[in-house]
Amino acid sequence: MKNLALISLLATTLILTAEADTHKGWHELSNLESWVEGSGKPVSAGSWVVVEGILQLTGKGGGDLYSAKEYGDFELIFDWKIAPKGNSGLKYRMAKYEGRGRLGPEYQLYDDGDKPFSKGSTASLYDIVAPDQKTKSLNKVGEWNRTRIVVRGGHFQHFLNGKKVVDITVGTPEWKKALANSKFKKVAGFAENAKGPIMLQDHGSKAWYREIRIREL
Repeated sequence: MKNLALISLLATTLILTAEADTHKGWHELSNLESWVEGSGKPVSAGSWVVVEGILQLTGKGGGDLYSAKEYGDFELIFDWKIAPKGNSGLKYRMAKYEGRGRLGPEYQLYDDGDKPFSKGSTASLYDIVAPDQKTKSLNKVGEWNRTRIVVRGGHFQHFLNGKKVVDITVGTPEWKKALANSKFKKVAGFAENAKGPIMLQDHGSKAWYREIRIREL
């Protein structure tokens, strides 16, 4: 009996240790304190609110949110949903480009309608790389989806509901061809910067985000 109790105790310890390691290095972003307005000022009272741990854009005029910290290599996970016919997105490694303002690679969040695999559909690298038709699975509008983004150097990976749907590296022939066929083709050095803030887009649609977590790699 003592041996069984000892084995049980060791097993429990291993499980708790594994769980602690799983959460090590992760930072919670599901709060307004982790974000700033485009001006760099703290988020003012308005259309962006946090209710029961859910970061919400409740209507137009909230403005885009920028992470208070800049990130280079990172892993980001979050749950999200949008309103019917909604359009939003999460951009990363934002940077200022001459004559174009602030831009960055975008994980598109969208009510796909009849175009689920376009370069503007959910989980695409917006207007550059369409999501993989073989692996993409988007839940119905109004239901929660899980997003994961992994960025290492110039290697960008987008995941949707546990499946990898975009995998591309800046500077490769594949990237150059995709970029040349996008609206960013004349933006010199697009997505070549090593770090920058993350942006939650206000595109005029209601959107909900929960369990936003990031860790630097």
